[in-house]
Amino acid sequence: MISMNNNLLNKIDSDFWRNKKVFITGCTGFKGSWLSLILLNLGANIKGYSLEIDTKPSLFEICELHKQNFCTIGDIRDKETLEKELIDFQPEIVIHLAAQALVLRSYQDPVETYQTNVMGTVNLFEACRHLKSLKAILNITSDKCYENKEWIWGYRENDELGGYDPYSSSKACAELVTKAFTQSFFNPDNYEKHGVCLASARAGNVIGGGDWAENRLIPDAAKAFSQNQKLQIRRPLSTRPWQHVLEPLRGYLMLCEKMYKQGKNYSGAFNFGPSENNVCAVKEAIKEFSFLWGGNASFEIIDNENSFHEAGLLKLDISKVQKELNWKPKLNFSETLKITADWYKFFYQENSEKIKEFTLKQIFENLDPI
Repeated sequence: MISMNNNLLNKIDSDFWRNKKVFITGCTGFKGSWLSLILLNLGANIKGYSLEIDTKPSLFEICELHKQNFCTIGDIRDKETLEKELIDFQPEIVIHLAAQALVLRSYQDPVETYQTNVMGTVNLFEACRHLKSLKAILNITSDKCYENKEWIWGYRENDELGGYDPYSSSKACAELVTKAFTQSFFNPDNYEKHGVCLASARAGNVIGGGDWAENRLIPDAAKAFSQNQKLQIRRPLSTRPWQHVLEPLRGYLMLCEKMYKQGKNYSGAFNFGPSENNVCAVKEAIKEFSFLWGGNASFEIIDNENSFHEAGLLKLDISKVQKELNWKPKLNFSETLKITADWYKFFYQENSEKIKEFTLKQIFENLDPI
């Protein structure tokens, strides 16, 4: 188990999570696997609900989470099964990660994207209305939910929602669903009556070991470099906020603690992003990642004239979580990429059979649990 002290500034309260009943949708995914591993080692009683694993390898399997038997395979579009699992488990906290999370796939299948990201969210919230045990629901959306005007300052939680592509638009829709259910069924003004806090968390461009999703820059780089192949990149000047997966996960858990204890004051939306110095161009990130990988790691820029639209610049203003949660990012740009490169190098080049221990070591060292 992870051991933590009582200085809770920018930290998770391990005592809070011990034996808490937590329902996680999308637990077999990249973020869901990291979150499940953290919560299990905090002593939480977790229940997962997720689609079949769709990548080989998968973080969920190589960290042996499938052996814990806490996950039910199911689709959040299946309202009846989802509701049954929730009612049977009677969670205190629900963390909603299940989503169609890829921009390119949303172009290829926009119907699936909207059905999963919008109606799946509606199904979850509606099922949650029938839970007597529930105290907090956290909906994980995306920084792409904003109407991106490509301006130089970060978006705040009260800025306009939008989205150019189906994925981004679906996440904006999920935010509107969250707001509607908050106002209609989980209104803070009536908190004493229903006792449930509903909030959303917006983070984006999260990187870290164990991500094998298609057309993702860092996973593609790790795979190419491990095979001594040259990485091909598009849009080298596009700017992204580079953030290690442990940073927003720490924030999500800190927010859930507040929602559980002081639900009336913590509904609404919360941005989780990196510091200003972690916002840089794709080309600079890959140059750093190549250097950290070492050996013959190299890349080339390819013609992207016929590729789909992607945001050129997107940043978040994180003033709200800094003030209300005492949360702030801890890892700088080089540390974020180094931790990620170290994970993939250990998996590909050293000892993949001990990757669970290595992943727990990264959690212990970088989640600040001491």
